[in-house]
Amino acid sequence: MASLTIRKLDDAIRDELRLRAARNGRSVEDEVRTILREASQPGGLPARHPDVLTDAAPRSRPEAATGQLRVTLIIGGGIAAYKALDLIRRLKERGSHVRVVLTRAATQFVTPLAASALANERCFTDLFDPQSEFDAGHIRLARECDLIVVAPATADLMAKMAGGHADDLATAILLAANRPILLAPAMNPLMWNNAATRRNVAQLKHDGVMMIGPNAGEMAEANEAGTGRMAEPTEIAIAAMALLRPPQPQTLAGKRVLITAGPTHEPIDPVRYIANRSSGKQGFAIAAAAAAAGAEVILVSGPVELKDPPGVVVKRVESARDMLAAVEAALPVDIAIFAAAVADWRVVSEGAQKLKKTGAALPPLVLTENPDILATISKRAGNRPPLVIGFAAETEHLIDNARAKIVRKGCDWIVANDVSPATGIMGGDSNTVHLLTRHGNEIAVDSWPPMGKDGVASALIKRVAEHFEKANS
Repeated sequence: MASLTIRKLDDAIRDELRLRAARNGRSVEDEVRTILREASQPGGLPARHPDVLTDAAPRSRPEAATGQLRVTLIIGGGIAAYKALDLIRRLKERGSHVRVVLTRAATQFVTPLAASALANERCFTDLFDPQSEFDAGHIRLARECDLIVVAPATADLMAKMAGGHADDLATAILLAANRPILLAPAMNPLMWNNAATRRNVAQLKHDGVMMIGPNAGEMAEANEAGTGRMAEPTEIAIAAMALLRPPQPQTLAGKRVLITAGPTHEPIDPVRYIANRSSGKQGFAIAAAAAAAGAEVILVSGPVELKDPPGVVVKRVESARDMLAAVEAALPVDIAIFAAAVADWRVVSEGAQKLKKTGAALPPLVLTENPDILATISKRAGNRPPLVIGFAAETEHLIDNARAKIVRKGCDWIVANDVSPATGIMGGDSNTVHLLTRHGNEIAVDSWPPMGKDGVASALIKRVAEHFEKANS
């Protein structure tokens, strides 16, 4: 039979043909022959072939009408490739559709099956794959996206890019690209500092390629440290979103925002303390979103292992009393958002020396209440922020407890979330919240869908901006 030439297919039909061909282990051309052969039989095809364009069939790319951001992620062959699997999740959390390409070396570290499962579609590995190259698949992967991310970008892959090589699928995509390219380099510090790599980096930057990292720290090799670690997946995802999305309107320009985040540590003795499981991620995300919206942001944070958000003044504290002092020192502000999980109690008398286990009676730990920072600021007679927002972290009766809290504390809004262990919210990257707003004696509840903590932060800052816009209209 003569060869088939397929042109001007609807994107959805073309993509479903590829999926059907892959399921049946045939090339797309052979799959079309099969469909035509079946159509020629008595009765022909039904109005809608059961394997083509069924509602249940997954699409391999989003429709343009959805406006979903599209990323082609190229995973290079380095030990940091395992982090790229997490990067797929981070990009998808931020609303991106991700297509994954693995270099041959990358398949030694992560499997195509793992990448496919996380991306929810087939992973690409071969430049000469008949199932994807029947219509120049590498060109589609280079063009049917809004951004190409390479993570990890190894020394070898960067050298090939700088030299214009195209001897495998990844480099062919990169050479054929007319979309922005973001590299996340990862390699041994000596390789990163090698003169050849420095020349390649300079050439790539001159060519308009953007980079994030590498970071400094411990390497995978024993007793190796320095600059060469791939940036963390969340850092890469944030950088990717900054390139994908237009600059955010400065809806809070001229506003001064105070935010608290993280836990507090209440000392028992020089080595022990009372604390909770808060990671500070939600408060830090809110601070970053407020700064991106043009606000002047002061972030008062308890002890956390997070980097300072860009453009934010960060005050690090330990205890609840330290946090209250830092909050009062930051006044006046237009908006105060209390996302910190402040310890409710502290010991009355902190031990000057480490308390010893003697085998006798337990040491007496007499507790007293910590200052209530949210209530203190909400009920101030002077210098009260025009908008005070608290957080209610509950494990039961979420809305009822949040309603009671907004009245008891005297704040304007409450962001309520269920922090039961099963939710994974404490220390995790996702959140499900309910926004309670008070209007006189009425309290309205707006339940938001589950989303990443960055998404919660952006949504909250948007509501804050709308509140002030309405108040000024």
